[in-house]
Amino acid sequence: MLNKKEQRLRRARQTRARIADQGAVRLTVFRTNLHIYASVTTGDGAKVLASASTVEKEVREQIGKDKGGNTAAAVLVGKRIAEKAKAAGVEKVAFDRAGFAYHGRVKALAEAAREAGLQF
Repeated sequence: MLNKKEQRLRRARQTRARIADQGAVRLTVFRTNLHIYASVTTGDGAKVLASASTVEKEVREQIGKDKGGNTAAAVLVGKRIAEKAKAAGVEKVAFDRAGFAYHGRVKALAEAAREAGLQF
């Protein structure tokens, strides 16, 4: 019997294999109870092109104290990762939710990145 983390990682492996076959640039999301992280990497994951998270000083100043684990913070990170990706010359990405459900903070981050101009 797989535990909760192993189940998520199993789902993540399937997605990553599909994205690797496409050879697309990947927008990966990782979330914890307190923070959310996003990074844009090459299709094989060898090189990080851009990253953003609620741990960054500028983001923490905007969201206030101890509020990195909510959808408002995820929206800020989504906008920020889109801006950084565009600055790195990336317009189109494949969304890798890392086995997390497309719901709540993950969905908020994705939609904010789309609104800021990333295509996926």
